[in-house]
Amino acid sequence: MIETNSMTSPFNKNYAHIIDDDEAICDALAWQFRTRKVDCKTWAKAEDFLDAWQPDWSGCVVLDIRLAGMSGLECFDSLIENHCPLPVIFITGHGDIPMAVEALKKGAFDFVEKPFNHNILVERVQLAFDLCDERRRLCTSREVIAERMSSLTSRELSILNLVLDGHYNKTIASTLAISMRTVEAHRSRIFSKMGVRSAVELAQLLADIKQ
Repeated sequence: MIETNSMTSPFNKNYAHIIDDDEAICDALAWQFRTRKVDCKTWAKAEDFLDAWQPDWSGCVVLDIRLAGMSGLECFDSLIENHCPLPVIFITGHGDIPMAVEALKKGAFDFVEKPFNHNILVERVQLAFDLCDERRRLCTSREVIAERMSSLTSRELSILNLVLDGHYNKTIASTLAISMRTVEAHRSRIFSKMGVRSAVELAQLLADIKQ
């Protein structure tokens, strides 16, 4: 069994998680990554990684498509089911390329064919780190916006939806059978709670998290 690196803290900064049952490949990849100042951890089995994985981990997974026990593809399916944000780079043999292409269709970040160029693999890992950072930023944004939305009253939510549909205060007042001044007051509170200054900013804010 491959001896994994001993860590005392969660992987809440970017790590390349190398999952391969070939100890020589794991050791070679770990050495290549560390010489290029890429933090990494090796895993002998996909099951071990899945048992240890936590939602706050960052980085990417470098995953052999063929493994003893759970296969790389099965591991990838499990990561998808658990909404893991870590991009997955598959390591493949020539005969595995059709499977790797199918994995790309499911959302894998990339695949690298054996024997691979270590410089190219490191470049892919660093690009995967960037993607993970973007996913985490977007996830954080969604959480913040969801919290802001939850602070709105039912009346404010009704007005927010009418504002997003492009209705003016006069139309909103008529639709809801309330005064213009009441609409203006609600609208002001909506903008304040959502952290925006205009209907355009509000629409953009909510559009960003839907992408």
